[in-house]
Amino acid sequence: MTTAVWSGRFSQASDPLFKKFNDSLPFDRTLVHEDIEGSVAWAGALLRGKVLTAAEHERLVDALKAVGDHARANPDLLTTATDEDVHSWVERELVARVGDLGKKLHTGRSRNDQVSTDLRLWTGKELTARRGEIEAAIEAFLRLAERERDTVFPGYTHLQRAQPILFAHWCLAYVEMLARDADRLSDCARRTNVSPLGSGALAGTAYPIDRVALAESMGFASASANSLDAVSDRDFVVESLSAASLCAIHLSRFAEDLIFYTTGEAGLIELSEAVTSGSSLMPQKKNPDALELIRGKTGRQIGNLVSLLVTIKGLPLAYNKDLQEDKEPLFDSMEHLSLCLRMVPIVLDGLVVNRDRARAAAIGGYANATELADYLVGKGVPFRQAHHTVGRLVREAIQQRKALEELTVEQMAAIEPSITHDVYTALTIDSALRVRDVAGGTAPNRVAATVAAQRKRLGQRRLTTPLGGITLRHARMDDLDGIVALVELWAARGENLPRSREEILECLSEFAVAVRDNRVVGCGSLLIYTPQLAEIRSLGIDPAHHGHGVGSKMVRYFVDWAAKLKIPKVFVLTRAPKFFDGCGFTQVSVNSLPEKVLKDCAKCPRNTCCDETAMVLDTLSERGSSGGR
Repeated sequence: MTTAVWSGRFSQASDPLFKKFNDSLPFDRTLVHEDIEGSVAWAGALLRGKVLTAAEHERLVDALKAVGDHARANPDLLTTATDEDVHSWVERELVARVGDLGKKLHTGRSRNDQVSTDLRLWTGKELTARRGEIEAAIEAFLRLAERERDTVFPGYTHLQRAQPILFAHWCLAYVEMLARDADRLSDCARRTNVSPLGSGALAGTAYPIDRVALAESMGFASASANSLDAVSDRDFVVESLSAASLCAIHLSRFAEDLIFYTTGEAGLIELSEAVTSGSSLMPQKKNPDALELIRGKTGRQIGNLVSLLVTIKGLPLAYNKDLQEDKEPLFDSMEHLSLCLRMVPIVLDGLVVNRDRARAAAIGGYANATELADYLVGKGVPFRQAHHTVGRLVREAIQQRKALEELTVEQMAAIEPSITHDVYTALTIDSALRVRDVAGGTAPNRVAATVAAQRKRLGQRRLTTPLGGITLRHARMDDLDGIVALVELWAARGENLPRSREEILECLSEFAVAVRDNRVVGCGSLLIYTPQLAEIRSLGIDPAHHGHGVGSKMVRYFVDWAAKLKIPKVFVLTRAPKFFDGCGFTQVSVNSLPEKVLKDCAKCPRNTCCDETAMVLDTLSERGSSGGR
């Protein structure tokens, strides 16, 4: 049985029920890699503060990385462990590898600032990941808007048919909501991006720690300004839950719209069988389960927010055990918001709009009554009077069981003499759409312009916002399938040379990967020709992750790798010289790389008609000029 890190003060063992009540490992094990990340940074701070020697620091960092690899390869370890919390588990695993040196790592650090740091690291990554998922949902709405750009659809107020709109205009309404949600998440991430580490239990650490350098080593924008506040407030969690709840509410409204549109009564939309289910009793049923679950999961989002607000509303400074209750609501909300957001593109890409029925519904229900009122205003009738007059005309049409446009001019003129034969042009659906030619309106040209503008904005956001949750590291054996798939993909497209699975396996140690959600989304290798020259090759990024900076980050990874090996020059042969120019490479003649020419080019079937550009980067001078990034 494990011993609690605080047990020295106590002579009696904890009651078994209290231990179960008190321990947080069953849920805070989610933070294991953030705990290791923070511990590596803390070891660096202790080295700079001369608490650790260089040799001790190196042993600790190597051991912490080994603990992380161990946890990654054996996820059930933390499920069955009996440690009090994730920090205790990491420390026990560390001590098992380096002995008492592992206990030295906690010098000057409290679990109070440790857990707050872990949670901020994790939350920042999750917020960025959710933003990436929102952008994928926006992309799906834009695809649907482009596909249905000419589809006329009934607009509703009070669930009553109101005015005709373009279905693309409906799509764009949710684009606007989700774009604001993405901005809110970015705002949350900015306030989350503050390091509490070095605040100790509540009063700060007594050791010479450079907290600004420590914050920067973990990727935080700044260090917290007050140690009491740093360890005890969870407003960044509340704000994240609030933004998640609002995003979920927008998704719930979207789900409710489509649920209504798919009913037999409306019949405007049909969902794909991929996101629906049948009935165990009624064979004819096709239930919109995916949408109902999106709507249903919104309740737990709101509940998680309220739960944490109630938990922290009366807490005195500084840390209290109540704050252990901050994690499960946050973990739950992020998990289920992610599920909902990832369902949106699947739902949208598979739905079919019943265009004929939608157009008929948009015309029916006297939806062109407003157009008739506007027509009368154009004839000089005051709007209030026109509104009243059209109401009488609608009543007359209802009595005759006709649409407005089916009334004769004489029948309409009997109620309003200013009506003439040109009224029928005003009452057409195309006219009703075309005259809404204002910013944000449903006129076809306005909708087309808005789709184009949103696409441009989405591209700009992706250029400036990295996709969350991506890790760059050396390749492992379990990455082999993902690497082979990407190499084959880009070889088939003629961008890379083909390499067999056996060849990749033999040189797996040369590969690095970009990984998201345990899936390889980018790969490449660094081939060393001589002590002075290496090549970046087999570079390939999952097409779904283009535009997020993954490729440039992988190039940076290989350049830094070569620099650490003291290899002064890295080169590429590429058909994308602009990309590598942006990464700091310069164009050279391939003949200036005799090692490459002798090893590979002579064997290449295109060696006499090569269309690739040779580019080189000086790793050592570039690394120095960039501050050793």
